Amino acid sequence: MPIINLKVSGQEDPALAQEIAKTISNVTRDVLNKKPEVTAVTVTFVPDYLWFVNSVSLAELKTKSFHLDIKISDSTNLKADKAKYIDAVHSSLTSILGNIHPVSYTAIQEMKADAYGYEGLTIEYKYISNQKK
Repeated sequence: MPIINLKVSGQEDPALAQEIAKTISNVTRDVLNKKPEVTAVTVTFVPDYLWFVNSVSLAELKTKSFHLDIKISDSTNLKADKAKYIDAVHSSLTSILGNIHPVSYTAIQEMKADAYGYEGLTIEYKYISNQKK
């Protein structure tokens, strides 16, 4: 159901990517109540010297950063859930990556159920079909 695209500063590291994907999947399950079996996570690494905050590279700043973009079905979480998720993502990634720049973002995009889906079916169709069972 959710698709998560995460950019992390630093050199590519498959073991770190696996750890981050597992952690973010667990946070998404625990805070937003999303099913892990339909949660997809991609992790992309961007070298510190190519990531800039206020025109200064993270390499120069000697810090790390991330940008997490998650797409979820519209109106499936309360504002408080989303605020808790943003905090939990920041805390979790700080624990894993260490010194995180304050300008590290989590963006939650709520997709209309009739314009989002998997298995070739919209979330709206899946919801209506499950109500009939």
